[in-house]
Amino acid sequence: MNDDTIRLVTVGRIIRRRWRLLTVLALVGALVGYGASLLFPAQYTTSASVLLPGAWEERELLTQQEIATSSVVVDQAAGTLHWSGVSKSELRKRVSAKTSDGNIIEISGTADTPERAQQLSDAVAQQFVAFAARVVDDNSDPEAAAQREALQQTVTQTSRRITQLADAADPGKTVEGVQARTELEKLRTTLQEAITKLNQSDPAANKAHMVVMGPAARPTGEAPPTRTQLIAAGALLLFLLGVIGHLTAARMSRRLRTQPEIAAALGSTLLGTVDVAGSRPAHRPEGRGPRAGIRRLLGVDVRWDVPAPQVYADEAGRQIRYRRVCARLRDQLPSPRRLLAVVPDGDEIARRAAVELVAEAGGDPLLRVVGVSASQPLVPDRGSESGALVVLSAGSWTAAELSGIAEACADARHEIVGVVLAGTVRALPARSAGRPRDTATPVLAVGHDAKGSSG
Repeated sequence: MNDDTIRLVTVGRIIRRRWRLLTVLALVGALVGYGASLLFPAQYTTSASVLLPGAWEERELLTQQEIATSSVVVDQAAGTLHWSGVSKSELRKRVSAKTSDGNIIEISGTADTPERAQQLSDAVAQQFVAFAARVVDDNSDPEAAAQREALQQTVTQTSRRITQLADAADPGKTVEGVQARTELEKLRTTLQEAITKLNQSDPAANKAHMVVMGPAARPTGEAPPTRTQLIAAGALLLFLLGVIGHLTAARMSRRLRTQPEIAAALGSTLLGTVDVAGSRPAHRPEGRGPRAGIRRLLGVDVRWDVPAPQVYADEAGRQIRYRRVCARLRDQLPSPRRLLAVVPDGDEIARRAAVELVAEAGGDPLLRVVGVSASQPLVPDRGSESGALVVLSAGSWTAAELSGIAEACADARHEIVGVVLAGTVRALPARSAGRPRDTATPVLAVGHDAKGSSG
């Protein structure tokens, strides 16, 4: 693959042609997720809410949030629960707190059962409220409290004295008496309002009365990640890793795909491109044994990154390509024209194209098809042939493999007269009546069975 943006059609091609392998990977991922769920038992989480009355700044709320999960509060809750087998340090990991709108702190507890999760949340919330009340009581100033008590007594005495003065005044007989009683009542009201505002302005008095807003609700489901989530995550993860692995391998592949690169690697020129009928790419490496059987079962013996077969209108258009290649060979070579059609082993598309090329040539030029190993190429020594014609499919071979085939041809004293690239097209209708062609039985040979030199 080149550096172009990966399109969805590429991912779709991977899924269509590697669905067996991806399905196996997804099943393996699901089993891994199931195994992980057995190692991590189910957990349940619930929350208890604590209301903080009064005016609180954001930093003060964050401080109270930290206090709610502090070791002092959690250890006190652990002392009231008396859970065997659960240490205080482990219990601290199961408790969390967060602030929400309205000066509310939500204290969450996690346990292995719904009942224990509910008990943990309630216990921590109660201990947090109790601890906050103790802190306010401990930090209160005794001298300030005594002064406030003395002030309250003074106000009470003053109020009584006002009542006595009002009773002793002229009970409304004169204007001066009415005015005096009115002023005394105003003075009494002013004193009571001052005391009320003084009490309301005390922040410690307001913030000391935190309220637990009811017991925590008993959880009805597991806390994430649940067993189902772990299984689904494992299947999805390995499925995506399989797709990414295919894309990465394709980007790192050194197989040549363009016509100039292939011709340059073989040190020759491109004579043309031909097509063979087929519904899917047919690049199946030969092999036997358990590993080859597993590859066929998983569908990895067929290349996925080969483009989908094109569609042609008729058979005649496909045969024109073969005729043009044969015509170029006749124009290029002197008589008698005898060539080796060299095909890499395992390239089924190229082998079928070479067979059709032999039939189309009709003996002029006379082609003999030989298969050579791409890893250890061996070409028959030069006999009556005047050169070699390399037939292969694009995107299947690296530059090193093609260079090895070119060297093997040179060692066998065969000059590469040209390169023919083979591709696939969808199944076409039967060949229409047209120009009759001479038939020739293709001659097949295996490179390592013939005598020759290796490259």
